[in-house]
Amino acid sequence: MKVSMRFITISFISLSFFISTFSTAQLKPAVADSFLNFIKTNKDRASLYITRNDTIIAYLNETQLMPLASTVKMLVAVEFAKQVGDGLLFKNSEVALDELDKYYLPGTDGDAHPKWLEYEKKQNHISNDSVRLIDVARGMIMFSSNANAEYLMDLLGINNIKSNINLFGLKSHTDIYPLASSLFLYQNPKGLNEDKILKAISKLSPENYVKYVNAMHTQLKFNKMFKATFRPQDLSMDMQRLWSSRLPASTTRDYVHLASILNNRNFLNDSAFKVISEVMEFPMENETYKKAFKHMGIKGGNTAFVLTHVLYLITTGNTKYEMAIFFNNLEPGEEKMLQGWLDYFEASVIYDASFRKKLNFQ
Repeated sequence: MKVSMRFITISFISLSFFISTFSTAQLKPAVADSFLNFIKTNKDRASLYITRNDTIIAYLNETQLMPLASTVKMLVAVEFAKQVGDGLLFKNSEVALDELDKYYLPGTDGDAHPKWLEYEKKQNHISNDSVRLIDVARGMIMFSSNANAEYLMDLLGINNIKSNINLFGLKSHTDIYPLASSLFLYQNPKGLNEDKILKAISKLSPENYVKYVNAMHTQLKFNKMFKATFRPQDLSMDMQRLWSSRLPASTTRDYVHLASILNNRNFLNDSAFKVISEVMEFPMENETYKKAFKHMGIKGGNTAFVLTHVLYLITTGNTKYEMAIFFNNLEPGEEKMLQGWLDYFEASVIYDASFRKKLNFQ
């Protein structure tokens, strides 16, 4: 059975498409309208919050908890920037590829990790089978490598990452834990009745769920043989659906609040924001973006049932945007369709004043 596990939404490999979309010459109103109409006809499965120059211009279910998928990695990136900015970590220190490989589960991330490694080779960033720490963090955001994220969670300290929930004033956020490691909870090596396993997992309290996941993460890190026990064939669509529903969750309002802090350069010191610009704002390395924006940060996530995306930017004309768009309980075909429409919707919000007038969900 082919496992359709995916975490990434916007990655470096699709950036050329993203760039071409973010141009007034490339707006496709019909596609943007299709995305908008899906939201309006599926309000119970969507959450949205958009601000322009610190004014709310669109909102829907903005306080509803939704699974984040890889968008939760924003908080890992923020903690990384804080520790580098405070001199606790050195961004150019070397990380052995073998160390990262401990955390990699093939077939669970849309090949994000292998594609990141291929990119690093092309950039001549690999030396003595090692990469710089800053490139590990960039790979977590640009390609959404789960292996890189889990390595950084251990390096930074999971409790330090969680502390940012309160530090940044996020009002609704469930516990953070290693995403890929949580898949071990959905294994069935003894061929037990799947419904019984699903019911048992469903009955786990949030605290016990995270406790089990952390124990499996520890095994993955320290027990070389543990990864060999992973059985992707056990991850039926029902298993994946339950796993997806129990991912770390938050709200679009909270993640726009976080995006606004990053957009306005608040809370963190200048050294930390230099790291944020390298990690979260990688689109600015493209000349097209430099002409259009002072800075832009993006992060998305998806499973077969979830699609999330957060974007913040300031245009060269000093117009600010922060937006978060989350979907849950999608069917795989819907998730794929919406992912193809997403960039055109966001570009229309930014560039088309008449389109912004349509953003009424009440």
